[in-house]
Amino acid sequence: MKKNQLSFLYFFILGLFLFPKLSFSQQSKDSVALLYQAIVSPNSSSNISQAINFYSHKKEEDLKQKDTTAAIIDLRLIAMGEFKIGNIYDSESTVVKALNLIDSYSKKDTLIENRKALYNQLGQIYRELNDYNKAIEIYNLSLSYSTSFSDSITLINNKANVYKDLGNYEKAAENLTLAHKLMKRSNDSLKLAMVLDNLGRVQSKLGNPNALSNLNRALQIRERKNDVSKTYSSYKNLALYHFSNNNMKEAQLYTDKAYKIALQLNSLIYLENALSLYVIISGDQKILEYKNVTDSIAKQKQLAQNKNALLKYNFEKERKKTMEERLEKEQQKKEKIIYFSLALFILLTSSYLIITLRQKHKKEKIIQVHTTETRISKKVHDEVANDVYQLMAKIQGNNNDKEKLLDDLENIYNKTRDISKENNAIEIEENFSGQLNDLLLNYQSEKVSIATRNISKMDWVSISEIKKATVFRVLQELMTNMKKYSEASAVVLSFQQVGKKITIEYTDNGKGCIIKNKNGLQNAENRIHAIKGTITFDSEPGKGFKSKINI
Repeated sequence: MKKNQLSFLYFFILGLFLFPKLSFSQQSKDSVALLYQAIVSPNSSSNISQAINFYSHKKEEDLKQKDTTAAIIDLRLIAMGEFKIGNIYDSESTVVKALNLIDSYSKKDTLIENRKALYNQLGQIYRELNDYNKAIEIYNLSLSYSTSFSDSITLINNKANVYKDLGNYEKAAENLTLAHKLMKRSNDSLKLAMVLDNLGRVQSKLGNPNALSNLNRALQIRERKNDVSKTYSSYKNLALYHFSNNNMKEAQLYTDKAYKIALQLNSLIYLENALSLYVIISGDQKILEYKNVTDSIAKQKQLAQNKNALLKYNFEKERKKTMEERLEKEQQKKEKIIYFSLALFILLTSSYLIITLRQKHKKEKIIQVHTTETRISKKVHDEVANDVYQLMAKIQGNNNDKEKLLDDLENIYNKTRDISKENNAIEIEENFSGQLNDLLLNYQSEKVSIATRNISKMDWVSISEIKKATVFRVLQELMTNMKKYSEASAVVLSFQQVGKKITIEYTDNGKGCIIKNKNGLQNAENRIHAIKGTITFDSEPGKGFKSKINI
């Protein structure tokens, strides 16, 4: 009889504390305790099924409430119930779910006791499935989490039982002897009885003279503590001990006592086990042979059931896995469609924006070219064509003052050259500060003084070529505008730089004007806007002219 040996006191107390939740408020504490006992100490399999159903619903509710600890305890109890009604593989699956829940919990270090108990349950499952090596591996894993002598003793005892099933009585005795030594640090007399009873049984197989003494000590403790179910185990082991030593009188005595306990427990499992003792001690070879055959058939039947259950479990597991994979593929397909649609939308939107911006830029460029052509045309007409017409009129009027004519021609030439300079491409020099100074000095005369501030401190290397060209052209237009219209005697240009941002302030003391349509200043404004900068103008009659450029 492979029963769970760990104490359930921890789960019972915690269970009573956690179970009365909102969704289970209709359950009284007494009914919850009965459902708990239906799993821990069941009277029938129907009670276990009812308890499994209750804890399955409770687990779902606890998960919704994000009470991970309570959900793990629910799974632990479900696994115990499934194990006791023979659903071994379902029990294993439930234990694995609980362990996965622990691993995903942010405070998993606080759940060591739960992990240890689940490993112990898993050890029982593998023992029942006759996977003894796996059972021993799991018990060792559970021992690595044990922090108390009491739990360590229980786990070592369970591991010894696996060695006993394997017929490795030496290894079983070695583990039980260790557990007995550890009992010196524990006051749990019933646990001592468990170790002594198992040790005595193994020692009887090895012919150890201490076997009977240990079996009797275990019985005395159990009778004193009135532990009825464990007393049955003592009577059974003593009956087998005396039978193996040909002491039939004592064997019969303890078999009768075991039978009475089985009747008292009102359990078919105990009763069947007690009756099998009568068969063993009867000495009738045919009856013994019959028992061995029936036991062998039962074992083979159990193995077949386990194998069939494993196949069904694996089939169900595979079916579930296939469904999950199918759902995952469908989900991935939906995600791909969404991503593709999103990518297509972004691509179309981007293409539209690029085409729109290009068209806008092209249109702005055409307008800018047209504006520049119009300005140049107007300038040629106003400044050159009129002078040429006047010169032609002088020649037709037989004005023979050759010197005067030559001066007029030179003036026309200079105006044409200035227009050309204003609109041809600029070759930006490495010393841009010097290039600007040369530009400004061209406008200085006896009547006009030009001063600059901080121009030599500017880091023109960090400024792009197009921006420097724009600065050159705009300052050129401001200076030309000053020379033609302002009648200024002093011009000051102040330069300032913060990182790659430039500020230029222009001030003159000319006659000023009322700025309406900006006229000749429009080209300067267009140039600055083209490089995402700003330019402002400020002037009043008699108060000079100011401009501020930010790039």
